[in-house]
Amino acid sequence: MGDVAVGARSGQGGEEHRGRPVESVRATDGAVTSGSDTPGASGGGPGDGRPPTAQGGEGGGAPKAKKPRSFWKELPILIGIALVLALLIKTFLVQAFSIPSDSMQNTLQQGDRVLVDKLTPWFGSEPERGEVVVFHDPDNWLAGEPTPTPNPLQKVLSWVGLMPSAEEKDLIKRVIGVGGDTVECKGTGPLKVNGKALNEPYVYPGNTPCSQDDQGGQFKVKVPEGHIWVMGDHRQNSRDSRYNRADKNNGMVPVKDVVGRAIVIAWPINRWDNLPVPETFDQPGLDTRSSAAAALSVAPQGLALAGAVPLVLWRRRRSEDR
Repeated sequence: MGDVAVGARSGQGGEEHRGRPVESVRATDGAVTSGSDTPGASGGGPGDGRPPTAQGGEGGGAPKAKKPRSFWKELPILIGIALVLALLIKTFLVQAFSIPSDSMQNTLQQGDRVLVDKLTPWFGSEPERGEVVVFHDPDNWLAGEPTPTPNPLQKVLSWVGLMPSAEEKDLIKRVIGVGGDTVECKGTGPLKVNGKALNEPYVYPGNTPCSQDDQGGQFKVKVPEGHIWVMGDHRQNSRDSRYNRADKNNGMVPVKDVVGRAIVIAWPINRWDNLPVPETFDQPGLDTRSSAAAALSVAPQGLALAGAVPLVLWRRRRSEDR
């Protein structure tokens, strides 16, 4: 129900050589003859009173510049570089995902394409409350959901990250609780985290924050460390943590299964927008973790910044010395 179908510069010498080819071997300054060094009457040298000619060596001709490669010969190389860069970006930085269901309305609509930040988890950052995240199916949540069959071109484009993959089983939801949180729903709401009621303007119009049913809509759970509790914004049309409590994780999503945070709606153009954390998750008293634990969650970003500052200063100093 709430699944997500996944979807330079050249080398340093390349730009300099394109317009003006550079010889791999320089021409020698002078030629060595097998006979006498004294120029003959017709040698065109200093002895005959005429300036030396530009011709040198036995062939008597100046080295010719290499002919630039044609655009069509360079095109496959440029395409190869672009594909490698796209693959690296998809693997380590950002990946596009498509939204095939209504479980996150009105925040996300069917057909939207979102860009997911995959970089910060490499620095140890973990999901936070209020973030919209993409994660691998924890335990057969997508059972029975149809899987589209991509054509060969779509497979290639999805492999390099230019299209969402139809083969990977991923979902997209909003993080409501993180490790150590107590999340509960009574009646129609409001939804509470650590006893604090959430004001949820992102919930689909006409929905109630909590669902009154006997299938999982009423609950009180404590999220274990290393897991998150997720819910769709279209509360009455989302098969999320509430309705998967019979699985091996009791409806929780292991942090290790999180692909990354959705940061922006990239397509269609008329829906370009970012996906910020709602203010309700910043209210005082909501975070019950110790200050040390909270510091750990931002430490990786701080370390990355601390490492980047000396590099920037070093580059600036080099620029000034030139």
